[in-house]
Amino acid sequence: QDHREGKASAINLFLSQASTDIYILESADTVPEEGALEKLIAPFADKRVGMTGARPVPINTSKTFIGFAVNMMWSLHHKIALVTPKLGELVAFRGFVRKIPHDTAVDEASIEAIVKRADYELQYVPGAIVQNKGPENVKDFLKQRRRIAAGHMHLARTQGHKVSTLSAWKILGHLREEMNWKPKELLWTVGVVVLEVIGRLLGYYDFCFRKRNPYIWDMSASTKKLSQ
Repeated sequence: QDHREGKASAINLFLSQASTDIYILESADTVPEEGALEKLIAPFADKRVGMTGARPVPINTSKTFIGFAVNMMWSLHHKIALVTPKLGELVAFRGFVRKIPHDTAVDEASIEAIVKRADYELQYVPGAIVQNKGPENVKDFLKQRRRIAAGHMHLARTQGHKVSTLSAWKILGHLREEMNWKPKELLWTVGVVVLEVIGRLLGYYDFCFRKRNPYIWDMSASTKKLSQ
């Protein structure tokens, strides 16, 4: 595109050109492990399955606070998705999806909504692992969480779909399992919770007061430094 029109617009260009039974979308800041794609598409042998999602595993070290935060967020995502599928970063879906809303900031979740509306099932595939690079600093972390929070609110309002990770009760329930009572880890856990709350509040402010839906967003530069 001559001018950036957002990721959803680019996906729609792809969908308008492609013609196959199964489509695969992968985020730019990921690298799939060997065999991940085969595992991702295997569930489509079941005609009830309309969309699958891989398990993102961050390469960030847990020895820094932000690395700890990124690993905790994806660990919680994994545990919630095992119970109620939430698909992202690397997904596959049936070819009946020909277009997604051009103004969605959460494209995978928007596809989830379309697939569920068509009475297909979502399936999380934890064995299909995709390496993911999370933010390396607080600024990028908040930028990402803020945009996703606003995007999920827009999704709920426009497509009537609430992702499973939107539930604070589900997050808190699994967070108890993640708790490490060592002083540093406990302090960091509290810090992660505070950052997530701030990110969601900023997203709420953007969506409800600024009337802003960030479907064309500023990239978090630190998430793109991923080598295979």
